[in-house]
Amino acid sequence: MIKIRKNDRVQVITGNDAGKAGRVLEVYPEKSRLLVEHVHMIKRHTRPNPAKQIKGGIAEREAPIQVSNVLLVCPNCSKPVRIGFHFNTDGRKVRVCRDCHAVVDK
Repeated sequence: MIKIRKNDRVQVITGNDAGKAGRVLEVYPEKSRLLVEHVHMIKRHTRPNPAKQIKGGIAEREAPIQVSNVLLVCPNCSKPVRIGFHFNTDGRKVRVCRDCHAVVDK
């Protein structure tokens, strides 16, 4: 189960992009991967296609990275932290920061 969702702010903890932070653009739970804004940039060679208004050339875009290589940045204590789950007063399951015990969900 992936504890990180779309539009969460995460920080990369390992690999070539260690230390970079960004917003999650997409989540691929079946592959345990995330697409993070401005992280793991690759060059994609594209062929021009005038019918679809696509210019050819080399385009840079993000590639998915492993979920285990990122940590969620807590909005309360503003540092990368692990995430747990608790039930709030309504009985709903919410994500909680393991450091400051603040609710991460909006």
